[in-house]
Amino acid sequence: MTIFVFGNPDLEEDSLPLRILPQLCERFPDIDFQVKDPNEEWDIEGEMIILDTVFGIEDIKVFDDIKKFDTTPRVSMHDFDALANIRLLIKLGKIKAIKIIGVPPMMNEEDAFLHISESINSIK
Repeated sequence: MTIFVFGNPDLEEDSLPLRILPQLCERFPDIDFQVKDPNEEWDIEGEMIILDTVFGIEDIKVFDDIKKFDTTPRVSMHDFDALANIRLLIKLGKIKAIKIIGVPPMMNEEDAFLHISESINSIK
């Protein structure tokens, strides 16, 4: 299983998945965690599992439908985000199924690790 991890280490509110990644790698040595830039091209086929910060939630939540996310306004290519990239890959038929493990931006690391671990176990 591969889990793609998104985040920005320079922004505290967008770095939680990256900060706990070493613990997740130790806890799940059989999972291939890959840090990806949401604005780069991904070579994905089939199912995609993502770990990312999701604003507007209070607890860890697993999403299996991107229609539950609001689109963000795009004014320039800089605004082309992960959600737009995922929508494009689905439209092209490259992604057949998706699961997004959403992490609230300000959850403490210990709780995040515990709840993300539970979520990973539930989708394994």
